[in-house]
Amino acid sequence: MTLTATALADTRYHLHPYTQPRQLEREGPLVITRGEGVYVYGEDGKKYLEAMAGLWCASLGFSEKRLVDAATRQMQVLPYYHAFSGKVPGPVAELVETLMRWAPVPMARVLFANSGSESNDTAYKLVHMYNNARGLPAKKKILARVKGYHGVTAAAASMSGLPVMHTQFDLPLPGIVRVGCPHAYQFAKDGESPDAFGARLADELEQTILKEGPDTVAAFIAEPVQGAGGVIVPPPGYFERVQAVLAKHDVLFIADEVITGFGRLGTNFGTQYYGLKPDLITVAKMMTSAYVPMSALYINDRVYQVIADAAASVGTFGHGYTYSGHPVACAVALETLKIYESDRVVEHVQRVAPRLQAGLRKYVGHPIVGDVRGIGLIGAIELAADPKARQPFDPAAGVGAYLAKAAQNHGLIVRVMAGDIVAFSPPLVITEGEIDELLAKFDLAVRDTVRWLGDKAKVA
Repeated sequence: MTLTATALADTRYHLHPYTQPRQLEREGPLVITRGEGVYVYGEDGKKYLEAMAGLWCASLGFSEKRLVDAATRQMQVLPYYHAFSGKVPGPVAELVETLMRWAPVPMARVLFANSGSESNDTAYKLVHMYNNARGLPAKKKILARVKGYHGVTAAAASMSGLPVMHTQFDLPLPGIVRVGCPHAYQFAKDGESPDAFGARLADELEQTILKEGPDTVAAFIAEPVQGAGGVIVPPPGYFERVQAVLAKHDVLFIADEVITGFGRLGTNFGTQYYGLKPDLITVAKMMTSAYVPMSALYINDRVYQVIADAAASVGTFGHGYTYSGHPVACAVALETLKIYESDRVVEHVQRVAPRLQAGLRKYVGHPIVGDVRGIGLIGAIELAADPKARQPFDPAAGVGAYLAKAAQNHGLIVRVMAGDIVAFSPPLVITEGEIDELLAKFDLAVRDTVRWLGDKAKVA
């Protein structure tokens, strides 16, 4: 394979996130040079429908001029200032007020960072600070689910429940306790109803707390719908039962809304979709439509009052980032939230999402599909060698990777995660016609994959 000059330079110097380095050295990256609406364009001019909104995040597509103009205006007025030592750049105050209006449950404060990883890392630290301040130094353990994804800092990766994030990094950190994942296709028992499955997981959660000791368990972290773990939709009643257990044992609830915040499920937040009552909420990604890096941590009043008194006792709150509340990011976030409201983006998701979900559910019963699931504009198709037996393909076969490459050849970008799970998370502004295009291109990729598997079987 002959690489372009750009791809060659990239493979020579760039260590890619979540990429197999040796394979990249051989094959080179797909170089994306521009975007327009829900499409991006390769270096060779080829057009791709971006069915993942980048990394679950470009909610308004790849060419929203209002966001570009907002960033430009702020760059011309105040390109940078910090929020340390009692100072603050002007746009922060307006953004904080707007975010409080968007908050799905009553919250007291917002603390800014630059990524979902950083906000989840901050939540981890505040849980420790909170219980130290309450005179409960042993109450520090974090309950985190199998297949959860919370970021890549040492603490956030530790809370994540994906082994590839731990192997070779000496993670997880001490104090992380792994609990069950509400992935019915993989973990429900034969014949177990969704209600019974959710009840069993909640009971296992409580038994874990009792085993560890309630005086040592501080918090539970969960995504309303697990993203990178495979678009895992919990069974009905699961979170209601879980929250009852947490309240019973004085365990804080951290809702990781980095993917589900700002409209992805057809509600402003996953917290509203599932009736959650979290103490801390992390948001990022779609807060700025990913045009500028930014994240935030919502903190409720009971946590804030404790940490504010603790910080006052030592003279300062000893946490923050150079770019916390960056004025350009604030300006873009404000404009993003204005667009969500003026263009009624969440209502648009409610209108078009059934088109995507119905299109994906046509694969129920397909010979290489084990499960189909999703809510709003997020979904997944889990491939299987024997769907009835819930038997996955051999990971070494690379079936999911082949399908993703076939989709790319047809002008569609999807993401394949561990277990040959194909994820869909298009920009929130996608139209029904573009959803039809997405589904048609995906169908071509599925057909290519079935043909390839047949040819392999013949060879074998």
